[in-house]
Amino acid sequence: MMKLAFIHVLVLVGAASGAIEKRIVGGKSCDKDRQYHVQIQSLQGGKSCGGSLLNTRWVITASHCAEQVVKLQLGLNNDVSVFTKIGSFFKGSSKKLEQVIKPDQQFTYKDEEGHAHDIMLIKLSEDMSAKLPTIKLPPVECTKPEVGQQVEIGGWGPEKADVTKAKIPKKLKCASTDIIACDENDKPGDKYFSDEATTMCAFKPGVESCIGDDGSAVEYNNVLHGIIVNSPVDKCANRIVMLNICHYRKWIDETMQKN
Repeated sequence: MMKLAFIHVLVLVGAASGAIEKRIVGGKSCDKDRQYHVQIQSLQGGKSCGGSLLNTRWVITASHCAEQVVKLQLGLNNDVSVFTKIGSFFKGSSKKLEQVIKPDQQFTYKDEEGHAHDIMLIKLSEDMSAKLPTIKLPPVECTKPEVGQQVEIGGWGPEKADVTKAKIPKKLKCASTDIIACDENDKPGDKYFSDEATTMCAFKPGVESCIGDDGSAVEYNNVLHGIIVNSPVDKCANRIVMLNICHYRKWIDETMQKN
């Protein structure tokens, strides 16, 4: 019985680390980078997103990635051996790495006029270990990267732009892209407010974000400066739309302190 249980755990570990749909196109394996990455899955089905662990209790993502009951998987890209994960499973601590989050633990930004923006903080049901890697926030009085600056993106997605024919990847994928000026069509979904101050855009030939990459972090100088918010359906997007973290920096601190 113990051998069968051990094999079952191996299967579960493999599924958690590999069976994730749709990632960044035009990049390479993240290896030990982005160990803060969180995978967000709708329990109603049909929606998969990324997120980022800010500290032991809070995750940041795009609002359209949740606003319903979701399952969060943390530590998927951790530099931890399979045997360590198996040990955590038998100790019961692995339960923290998979949490079901209800809407009352989700906080979408709303401006003074009451308009929702496509950015959300999620409060975990149970604190993560302080040893689990997190991503750093920029200073409160930060400014977004200027046009021409290089930023880093990542996610789980197909190796081909045609997601209908792509194979399921085994690893988180990372890529570099360049900040460009946004045009009038570069914005989140119609449900959410956006303007020049709240959004930023990126483009690099061959680098695209796919369905399932939204909500994932945009790094600039190894710090969180954006969140991918465009959500392509049947194709990948080569113009990547992101929310500017600096615009929401004070709200992030205030929300975590009040809740």
